[in-house]
Amino acid sequence: MNKPAPPTMPFVDLKVQYSALRESMQARIQRVLDHGQFILGPEVAELEQRLAAYAGARHCVTCASGTEALLIALMALDIKPGDEVVTTPFTFVATAEMIVLLGAAPVFVDIEPDTCNIDASKIEAAITPRTRAIMPVSLYGQPADMDAINAVAARHGLPVIEDAAQSFGATLNGRRSCNLSTIGCTSFFPSKPLGCYGDGGALFTSNDALAAAMREIRVHGQSGRYHHTRIGVGGRMDTIQCAVVLAKLERFEWELAQRQRIAARYDKRLRPLRPRIGLLALRDGRTSAYAQYTILAPGRAALEAGLRARGIPTAVHYPAPLHRQPAYAAFGQAGGYPASDAAAAQVISLPMYPDLTDPQQDGIVSAVSDALIGSGR
Repeated sequence: MNKPAPPTMPFVDLKVQYSALRESMQARIQRVLDHGQFILGPEVAELEQRLAAYAGARHCVTCASGTEALLIALMALDIKPGDEVVTTPFTFVATAEMIVLLGAAPVFVDIEPDTCNIDASKIEAAITPRTRAIMPVSLYGQPADMDAINAVAARHGLPVIEDAAQSFGATLNGRRSCNLSTIGCTSFFPSKPLGCYGDGGALFTSNDALAAAMREIRVHGQSGRYHHTRIGVGGRMDTIQCAVVLAKLERFEWELAQRQRIAARYDKRLRPLRPRIGLLALRDGRTSAYAQYTILAPGRAALEAGLRARGIPTAVHYPAPLHRQPAYAAFGQAGGYPASDAAAAQVISLPMYPDLTDPQQDGIVSAVSDALIGSGR
């Protein structure tokens, strides 16, 4: 007889989070159902005010998704065909996708091997007369070296868009991610540190003109009803999804602290397994929102298989850098991104969510150790 597969724990457990928020969540959603303003209802303005205050930015503009946030940011900066935007090849595809969608070209810069964030020291060499913006990604929840990036941008008169889809709540020298550059963009995809129950996103800026442009762009370029002053998109965030995020804000600080505690606990317990695995660095002066807890594993396939056999789910963020993707290969330089190639071959993410218990985590760490021993690594 075939052995039954071992029970699998969740990679992200949103059900237990909902159980903790059930009463306030249901009340928030019911309020929207009662007033019936499903598009740009009062919860949208309330959420924008609270998020702007949290991030420390003058303006927050909610939108339909993190991807849409990147598109609106680029459109507000008037990125056009033939322009170039410097970014990283080791990211989710949306980062480059929105650049290409506008007819511009992503110019890839390799990453730091120990953080997987863009290597700020390599950005200046990638700037050309066609460069119109720099778009770093705060990968896995840790901000990139935004101070160094902003300094390069200032020397060249360029705006910086922080792709903070994974890092809302993180800090750099006491300042919040999403308020570290010209524009910050985040995502409320359900598995994100602050997520909704569908798609949603937000843009942050302290530039009044950019905020006005982004608000117009998200409603088809309207400055007034049926008065279209610019090209736009249908990019609004639903009122119900804003209500969901408002409910989740009630315990967001606790969840953030839990993610950081769990990550520190992973670090401590996995450290003895080096050099069979590698741990990512957290730079001085930074905190991470730990959207993922990601390690480096040479021979990743064997570890994945070993953990799967022990009922532990994993994910790979991301298995191929963008210069290796068919749709974006033309924008890469042969052999130009060794750190990104190495990371793509080794990264593996372990279960990470605020309600992960210590016994569950201990079981994950034991499974990692057993899987490494079982694979002979």
